[in-house]
Amino acid sequence: MSLIDQLGVALGLATLAGVNLYLTVLIAGMAIRYQWIELSGVYEHLAVLQDPWILGVAGTMFAIEFFADKIPWIDSLWDTVHTIIRPAGAILLALAALGQMNPAMLTVGALLAGTASLATHGTKSGIRALLNLSPEPVSNSVASVTEDGLVLGGLGLIGMFPAVALGIFVVVAILCGWFTIALWRKIFRLRKKKDPELTVTG
Repeated sequence: MSLIDQLGVALGLATLAGVNLYLTVLIAGMAIRYQWIELSGVYEHLAVLQDPWILGVAGTMFAIEFFADKIPWIDSLWDTVHTIIRPAGAILLALAALGQMNPAMLTVGALLAGTASLATHGTKSGIRALLNLSPEPVSNSVASVTEDGLVLGGLGLIGMFPAVALGIFVVVAILCGWFTIALWRKIFRLRKKKDPELTVTG
């Protein structure tokens, strides 16, 4: 198994975790437990995801998120709480995928994983905050289902073509980083327009 493939799995999982950490862990764990995919030696650390406790916690948290993610403003509150949780989980997933590499490579991998996860998380939470400024709640449910679909599709891509996934997820993370900045600037402008007394410091 090549280093490119390992990086594809590590950064792919991290990028998807920024969108939905619990679904990423749940599906990856089930794929390992029920042998939908075969783990080679370099990925042996990912076998921990099939542990019943991990699957149980991931499944329970995903069920909670499934409903919270579709309620206006509750979804934004949920995203705020997960600003630290998703990148932290992404780093742990990436380190498990990288396995027993030298400390320098593991550190670089952890930094890239945290950054990629934060980029996709920022885009997700920004889009939700923007949707919450609209008067109708339907778009939240559509966004939630779309996000879950992207996570499932991304996991399938990682399982079949990890090297291709690496290139795609690197581009996605870069675009999400740029889009997140632009998106939150727009949100602050809209909020300031609704409330002229609102000031943004920094």
